[in-house]
Amino acid sequence: MMTTLSGCQSYTPAPLDPAQMAVARQNRPLDLQAVQREYLHIAPGATYVPAHWDRLSLLAAVLINNADVAAARAAVTTALAAAKAARTAPGATLTLSSEYANDPAASSPWLLGGAVDVPIDAGGRRSARLDSASLSVAIARYDYADTLWSARMQVVRALADTLIAEREESIARQLLVFRTSQQSAMMRRLQAGAVNRAELERVRADAASAASTTNDAHSRLVAARQSLAAAIGVPVAALDGLTFDWQGFDAPSPDPLLAPAAQDRIGATLARADILKALAAYDQAESDLRGEVARQYPAISIAPGYTWERGLVKLPLSVGLALPPLDLNRSAIATAEAKRTEAGRKLETVVAAATAALDGAISECRLARQALARIRSDDVPVARRLAAQADRELRRGQIDRSDWAAAQAGATQIRLVELTALARVHAADAALEDALRRPLEGPELRLSSGALDIEI
Repeated sequence: MMTTLSGCQSYTPAPLDPAQMAVARQNRPLDLQAVQREYLHIAPGATYVPAHWDRLSLLAAVLINNADVAAARAAVTTALAAAKAARTAPGATLTLSSEYANDPAASSPWLLGGAVDVPIDAGGRRSARLDSASLSVAIARYDYADTLWSARMQVVRALADTLIAEREESIARQLLVFRTSQQSAMMRRLQAGAVNRAELERVRADAASAASTTNDAHSRLVAARQSLAAAIGVPVAALDGLTFDWQGFDAPSPDPLLAPAAQDRIGATLARADILKALAAYDQAESDLRGEVARQYPAISIAPGYTWERGLVKLPLSVGLALPPLDLNRSAIATAEAKRTEAGRKLETVVAAATAALDGAISECRLARQALARIRSDDVPVARRLAAQADRELRRGQIDRSDWAAAQAGATQIRLVELTALARVHAADAALEDALRRPLEGPELRLSSGALDIEI
């Protein structure tokens, strides 16, 4: 007994201060060396470029800094510890007894004894408990995969918004220059009596709209960078000095559905982590039902003992039966059956939602590309041709600077429309990847097999 007690562990308190955690996270720097190590770990064949990050670099930063990913990883550790504990058999019960009898005829008035009650940990109860614990580990792993994917998609969308907003702000500033020039030229024409004040007010409204567009683009850029920093898990100031790269961003693939990952749509959908997690939850409900069915039978335990009765040694052995409830556990079995049915309905719901999301993403990908192609094939060439014609006419003196600025502003405005269509394409591609739960193009295809698995 003393040997057993000497092996016990002691409790060590570990209090946490949320205020200190918030301050530490606000001031947390971005460890570029740690990101590089993680980058080369998950993609040994890729080339890491410091301060010039692609989506793979951002994924490595998420693995290091994202709090949700860290919490999901800790949940896997907890589930593994619980599964290990589930393999431990229930502890035995030690009973000590004594008795004093005032019998002058006995050689000793004392009776001393002890018995150890050992539960028999076998059969359906044990197998159901172990299966449920193993399925809890699987659910935790799928939850980790789903959390990591959600963080990755937040990064992809925030990066796309950042690159779009950068381009929008640059083009909007050019538009503002043209509108301001047009307004100045129109004021000179008004002073010369060539136009009326209504025409000047219309041009002035266009200039004010261009200024508002510039401010809105800058606000979207700030918000996108904040969203990107939040997805990584660092303050936005940590992104200063980094340049983000997305090869082919302005020329997306003609049809992402031709990618191998998108061709087997049913298989790709069923391989989603959320579906696998719902399936594991159903299996766990099945295991719990099997355990409740096993509990309608008595649980057996054996109790070997030792008794010293007034000089006589006895070795008793008893068998114990832990009887089920009076209803033979029917209420618990019915509850477990209801939970299994509920888990099955949830699985159906997840599968239906995944299928609908995939169908909607496929349709939106095609429509978004058609809209972008139409703008690039029809509207953009016409606007550029009119702008080039205005350049020639200005040099020849056929038009004044007001008309020239209006033509240049029109071409610039079309570029903003083109950017809006490009943003729609990237949003549709993100929705398609989210529906398939796998990247369709880019540096993340160089991830090594099992690189994102938890190593414990």
